Parts: sequence; structure tokens; C-alpha cells
Amino acid sequence: MRLIIFICCFPLFLIGQTSIEKGKALIQQKLFSKAEAELKPFVDNNENDLEAIELLGDAYGHQKKWDEAAKQYKKLTEAKPTEANYHYKYGGALGMKALSVSKIRALTIIDDVKAAFLKAAELDPNHIDTRWALVELYMQLPGIIGGSKSKSLKYANELEKLSKVDGYLAKGYIYEYDDEPELAEDYYLKAIKVGGSITCYDKLTALYEKENLPEKAISNIEASQIKHKRNALHYQIGKVCADYNVQLDKGLTCLKVYLHNYSAKDGVPKAWANYRIAQIYKHKKDTKQALAHIDLALKELPKIEVFKEFKESLQ
Repeated sequence: MRLIIFICCFPLFLIGQTSIEKGKALIQQKLFSKAEAELKPFVDNNENDLEAIELLGDAYGHQKKWDEAAKQYKKLTEAKPTEANYHYKYGGALGMKALSVSKIRALTIIDDVKAAFLKAAELDPNHIDTRWALVELYMQLPGIIGGSKSKSLKYANELEKLSKVDGYLAKGYIYEYDDEPELAEDYYLKAIKVGGSITCYDKLTALYEKENLPEKAISNIEASQIKHKRNALHYQIGKVCADYNVQLDKGLTCLKVYLHNYSAKDGVPKAWANYRIAQIYKHKKDTKQALAHIDLALKELPKIEVFKEFKESLQ
């Protein structure tokens, strides 16, 4: 009886929801095009509803519709120019647009990107995301159009005052980008010591892989596994072992543990674990087992080109 009552009332519940509530729910469910369809007519008829405008901008942004997102965020900065987060979102949309167009077109956008982020930083001295954006922007821009390591470090120092972990990660990023891996390693290690999040460990692991230091990468992932006890880290160990042809037995064991304990929250499909196992067996010169596991990978994800190419290499 209760189920029948719920089903009968369900349409009334939907009708009772506002477009804003529906839009929020759809964005949380990652149904961004549906959120756009729900919010756009509402915004067209309610031009002063800042919450709806922001949600519509977010829906556009998640779909990489940068022009449309920037247009909505621009409205917000004009309606409430003292709100730092509006300027941050506007700068972010413009920045993503700059990355998606030609370098010549990007040059016409960069000044507006910088202006938006700098305004956000000025309005809110505690806005961490804005300072991260400025760290990355000033490092990635060529010097001729305003790029500056010293300015990037300035905002990294501001981050460090707000959050030591963010400051250390930002400095690690700067020195890694500037091809100073030893300094980058030092700051990532500091971030691990102070914060110890998965992100901290992942940044250091990525640096070790980039610098062709697989043994260090494996040790770092193992330390992360001890602290965080996440099954996904078993896959990461196996991946490094397979890619660099090191500690193959350890890699094989970790990948089998990953498959045994697998759940959707682990993120990486089982097919990729089977592919890594196939790689390891190839290193071990066991073609039969390599073929068996690449076939399992292809059965799950038959369109992945790297799987097809790997099987061809075995044959």
C-alpha cells in the first residue's frame, strides 16, 4: 500500500520541485544536458536569479561549452561584482576556452583570464582555488605574454599561508614544470608529511614515473596503500611494474588482489588490470598466459586499440 501511495504521489513531487532544485539534482547526477534544458528556460524568464544563472553556467561548463558558460558567469560578475567566486568561475571558463582554440585566438583571451583571477584574488584573500589558478597560469604562459615563475611562486607562498599542503603541492608543481625534479620531490614529500592525502601521494608517484624512477614510484604507492588502504592502489603498483618491467611478481600479485577485491568505486575497469597482467606475462616470456589475459581484456572492452595492438604483438 505504501508503495502504491508513493508511486501515485511521485509525479506531484516532481511538479512541486522548482527548476533550480531539478537543475541541482540533475547536475549531481551528472546529467548536464538535461540540467541545461531545465535551467535555460527558467533563466530566460528570471534574468535576476543569480543561483539559477550560476547553475546554468555550471551545466555548460561540465559539457565544455565554454562560451556559454563564460556568458553566464559574466552576468554574475556584473550583477554582483564583489563576489570573488563569480570572477573565479568566469576566469576559469575563459581559460578553458583559451586552451581549446588556436594559439592566436587564445592570445586575445588571456588578458581577460588574468584580470578575472586577479580580481577574485583581490576580493577574497582566502580563496584557495583562485591562487591555484594563478600558480598554473603564470607557469604555463610564455614570458612574452606575462608568464612568470616569480609570480607563480608569489601565489604559491600565499597558498602556503592559507594551507601548507596546498602551498607545498603548488611549489612541487612549479619546480616539476620548471624541470627541477629534486626540488619538486622535496615539496611533494613535505605535502605528504603535512597532509598525506591520496592526491599528495599521487603527485609524487607521477613525478617518479615521469623521471623514470619506477622503484621509488612503487615504494611511494605502497606507503599510500598502508595509509589509505584502497584497492585502486593495487592496480597502480601493478601498472608501474608492468610498464617498467620491474618487480614483476609483486605486480602480478597486486593485480590479482585488485581483481579479487574489485568494485565499481575502484575506477579502473577490470579489463585494464587484465591488460597489465598480460604485459607482465609477456615480460616473463609466458605467451600463453599473456594471450589468455589480453583476451579477457578484449572481451570486456573490445574497442580499445592498445589491447588489439598488444594481442597482435603476441601473435
